[in-house]
Amino acid sequence: MRISATQRTENENRIRAAMDRLLRGEIPPGGKCDIKTLANEAAVDRTAFYGTRPYSHLRVEFERRLRALQDAGEIPDPREARVARLKAENAKLKARIAQSEETIDELTDFRSQSLARLAAQHEEIVRLRKASAGTTRVRRLPAPRTTVIGSCS
Repeated sequence: MRISATQRTENENRIRAAMDRLLRGEIPPGGKCDIKTLANEAAVDRTAFYGTRPYSHLRVEFERRLRALQDAGEIPDPREARVARLKAENAKLKARIAQSEETIDELTDFRSQSLARLAAQHEEIVRLRKASAGTTRVRRLPAPRTTVIGSCS
């Protein structure tokens, strides 16, 4: 069915108004910042935005403006913004987990090395005690005397 020039102008005005609302972040419940929602908001058939149809230039304009907003770091669709934020947070948490695992591995290695050194030192002390027990030339030092400070006799 053909539409008149007046109807086409009215449709384009509705499409541009809906486009502005969507790009400002006024997304209807259950909608997204996309052509389907734009068509629903403007009460226009979605197929009119594709190919050589009458509103394909408005689809191109909408996609260009949306891409410009996204390149500037603004995401008009709250769900897309949330998804982007959660993906960034997920990547950050994965990096923290990787760093934690690396630290745990380093500390585990350090613990193993420390225990091995302590065991070697203990073995050396035990060996030296046995070696000194058999000789008469080594004397044990007397235990230190304990003195009480501050007592007068």
